[in-house]
Amino acid sequence: MRIDLLTREYPPEVYGGAGVHAAELTRALRQLAQVNVRCLGAPRSEPDTRAYPLPSDLGDANAALRFLGADLRMAADCAGADLVHSHTWYANAAGHLAKLLHGVPHVMTLHSLEPLRPWKAEQLGGGYALSSWLERSAALAADALIAVSTAMREDILTTYPEIDPERVQVIHNGIDTEIYQADPRIDTLVRYGIDPQRPIVLFVGRVTRQKGLPQLLRAAFELRPEAQLVLCCGQADTPEIAAEVAELVAELSRRRAGVVRIDGMLDGRSLRQLLTHATVFVCPSLYEPMGIVNLEAMACGTAVVATAVGGIPEVVEDGGTGLLVEYRPRTDGTGEPAEPEQLTLGLAAAVNRLLDDPDLAELLGAAGRRRAVERFSWTGVAERTLRVYEKLVA
Repeated sequence: MRIDLLTREYPPEVYGGAGVHAAELTRALRQLAQVNVRCLGAPRSEPDTRAYPLPSDLGDANAALRFLGADLRMAADCAGADLVHSHTWYANAAGHLAKLLHGVPHVMTLHSLEPLRPWKAEQLGGGYALSSWLERSAALAADALIAVSTAMREDILTTYPEIDPERVQVIHNGIDTEIYQADPRIDTLVRYGIDPQRPIVLFVGRVTRQKGLPQLLRAAFELRPEAQLVLCCGQADTPEIAAEVAELVAELSRRRAGVVRIDGMLDGRSLRQLLTHATVFVCPSLYEPMGIVNLEAMACGTAVVATAVGGIPEVVEDGGTGLLVEYRPRTDGTGEPAEPEQLTLGLAAAVNRLLDDPDLAELLGAAGRRRAVERFSWTGVAERTLRVYEKLVA
């Protein structure tokens, strides 16, 4: 069986959980079947992997249109595949068109839903309407949909009620616990001026409304003064959110010591060292269908404080591997917190509880490592995904 896996992100161009998922799933699936990867971006040297640049002849056209242009070439090259599997709206159009053009099944893994991310309109402008249309069209026609959590499955069926529930299966994200495990070395901490003798509160994520970084920064004004706040910041969605975060970081730095901001994607070794030495890893997401980064922290033996949204409670066990903070969105469709002050205080209280009780933090971290090993493996994800393929091809 030849599977063509279609994705925007693929190493070394990975900036979020969907890219990690595509890379790890491919690695595990290639032990079971032939997998051709078709991704966007610069040329790749990996065998059976081809990258597609955004078309230059569209000039300064909206980014969503340029992604669609690359998808057309990607779909054309899927000739000969037995099945196509797309990830995120950036590649969903390629999967949908390949299904129609070549008469093969199309599987979609839904890592998030465009209608539930209204802040994307800030980034894409009118392209947000296009990205939402592309996702919806592909989802309604796909032969099978894979949700990365039970909460995500519920969101799919609520957002797209035309979809037959039988077509939507839950296969959680995974973690390679042989790669993600505690690394006691401190050279990364030394490089960034982080004191290994002081408590560390760690955030890793993109600068986007979805990840709740402004909420965490406001909570940080209430954190214990001895704690360091380390912010590993990925790409910003818009200049506006970048400016808001920069202003909050500057104000926080004037009020307390130990605020460290690291911009750009970290290599795996550096990330594992930071996760290992963190007293608390914080995931303040306002929308999170699964959250691979929580699994990465747990696999390194670190306690997690996270908002109780989306699929996070399926990963982080409240009181068992971390602490969950209640979150309610506004009902106006913006995705913003209904009670922002309550969320800020809740994050601060949960983090301070673990800073005040390092024994509890260590206990939760050890339990998180066990849970990651026992419940989430990429081998299992690949095997369950292959069964979806085999049923459709048969």
